[in-house]
Amino acid sequence: MRIAILGNSGSGKSTLARRLAARSGAPALDLDTFAWEPGQVAVPRDPALAAADVAAFCAANGDWIIEGCYAALIRATLAHRPCLVFLEPGVETCLAHCRARPWEPHKYASKADQDAKLAFLLDWVRAYDTREDDLSLAAHRALFEAYAGPKRRLTAPPDEACVVALLDAG
Repeated sequence: MRIAILGNSGSGKSTLARRLAARSGAPALDLDTFAWEPGQVAVPRDPALAAADVAAFCAANGDWIIEGCYAALIRATLAHRPCLVFLEPGVETCLAHCRARPWEPHKYASKADQDAKLAFLLDWVRAYDTREDDLSLAAHRALFEAYAGPKRRLTAPPDEACVVALLDAG
């Protein structure tokens, strides 16, 4: 089973990946792990090195679940023919999820540090449909539309039946 999950920040990628991994036992990879320099705040890694690490992870694991908002890094998984899941619940849902997000100790030194960056995150999420980068709605849609393998577009948070169907499809 191989599943690649793509979507805006707050779309539910990490939550869905955790649910799928818990049900399947497959390793889950948050692409933030490879997209950013370790131990540094908001310093991007060389894109070619990050893509090579993603490809190596895919090759090293028979089953996997990968999630992130990086179209280029998701593209690096597609040679392994995963089920591509595009989460597109709408910006308002993403904003609500960002506001309700618990502290992410793998990203922030404290909950206060995370909260201090919330306004920036919310503005960034709001710009999803107008940004023109690899993390934009346009880039996500283009990748999804071009992929000829198995794929699902979800416009609402997945329920348990959807999780089971994704496991079967992956």
